[in-house]
Amino acid sequence: MPEDTRAHVGLIGLAVMGQNLALNIERNGFPIAVYNRTEARTREFLDGPARGTRVQGATTIEELIAALERPRRIILMVQAGRPVDAVIEQLRPDLAEGDILIDGGNSLYRDTERRSTALAETGLEYVGMGVSGGEEGALWGPSIMPGGSPEAYRELEPMLTAIAAKSDYGACVSHIGPRGAGHYVKMVHNGIEYGDMQLIAETYDILKRGLGLSAAEMADIFADWNTRDLDSYLIEVTSAVLRYVDPETGQPLVDLILDQAGQKGTGRWTSIDALELGTPIPTIDAAVWARGISSFKSQRVAAAKVLHGPSGDMTGSAHDHLVRQLEGALWAAKVSSYAQGMALLQAASEQYEYGLDLAEIGRIWTGGCIIRAKLLGEIQSAFKADPHLANLMLAEEFAPRLNERTASLREAVRAARALGVPCPAMSAALDYFDSYRQERLPANLIQAQRDYFGAHTYQRLDKEGTFHTEWSEPLAESPAIGVEPYARQ
Repeated sequence: MPEDTRAHVGLIGLAVMGQNLALNIERNGFPIAVYNRTEARTREFLDGPARGTRVQGATTIEELIAALERPRRIILMVQAGRPVDAVIEQLRPDLAEGDILIDGGNSLYRDTERRSTALAETGLEYVGMGVSGGEEGALWGPSIMPGGSPEAYRELEPMLTAIAAKSDYGACVSHIGPRGAGHYVKMVHNGIEYGDMQLIAETYDILKRGLGLSAAEMADIFADWNTRDLDSYLIEVTSAVLRYVDPETGQPLVDLILDQAGQKGTGRWTSIDALELGTPIPTIDAAVWARGISSFKSQRVAAAKVLHGPSGDMTGSAHDHLVRQLEGALWAAKVSSYAQGMALLQAASEQYEYGLDLAEIGRIWTGGCIIRAKLLGEIQSAFKADPHLANLMLAEEFAPRLNERTASLREAVRAARALGVPCPAMSAALDYFDSYRQERLPANLIQAQRDYFGAHTYQRLDKEGTFHTEWSEPLAESPAIGVEPYARQ
């Protein structure tokens, strides 16, 4: 094929995200060739959504590679895990040094690290590229988080800049860092998304079950909140969902949807990695297990007949007051949750040598992605002013308002407890704030206990060094306790 007729980039995998990303690339002036394992899917795309465009179709991997200019750039939009490895193995024999493979799926960053290292040994560039914004974002402009080498990013930058979302802060794409950095940041983005959605769901639950508001009334409340500090895509979506009426029944559609939340694993991955790094993200953890417990629908239905909570509700001035307080409560909880996510990125940047720029990450999240919000402009500003900021909650943009609005968060959690409405993410957000601001925590007692039963040692406030105490004999050795004597290890 003559060089001047070859495509700038290839794309493998024509599910909806792949199709929309291909259309976005073509619309922005970059010739593209596409391939799908099922040839019929390729033909349907070319005869349907891509009809009238310059998108080229390929029926084999070899045909796709032959259709590309050098260096070859190939985007993989296939299911994470083994399918990615399988496609890479198909591609490798026909690729040459300097060619670039771009994984645009939600791959686990550890897999991206492995693939990046292995392919580098063969002279190939590998870019793990987080893409956020869903199907519409892929079509009209997502937030893009590419990792890999700076050289690979320079080859891709013109195209990625053109197809990315645009916000008041520029194109929502930036080189994130080496190897798996892009997929790591996308993973944490999704973890923050889990927390954000759970916090909104708990607020909705308090309004609905605690205060008895209708879907239409709640839609108005969220729409109003969206005009101030809570301005965000997810609040906007919440208002729209609550306002939608099912044409078949005339009821709010949200009331007819089964209360079991799905998940694809990125939130769980975030929690697992945070545990390994010793970085607490309790709001995200709570959101993950809240989705888990939602799946126990039949058990919950049975338990509701046996286990009982408070029966009260709120009316009159108390009702109106709580609605007002929930706006500040949700904002404070969201800031706490974002602070946890950014702290995890800081820890990962140091541990994995990613060199993450948190201000730049905040910037590219201001448009295109699911968590885009007014809040992110302020997050960008906070880390731009102090790249070494220990915690987002300490920033001048947030600390004074948190000190004020956590009073509303306390009131919301207190009200939820009184009403018997579960609020694990809100509670966790408040506990994170309260734990982080404590000059002294009860961990001293835990250290004393650990030294008592396991000689784990401890440090003291009044002198340097590491200490161990021969404490009194364990109480469990006393026959008066009624248990077997404790056996020292």
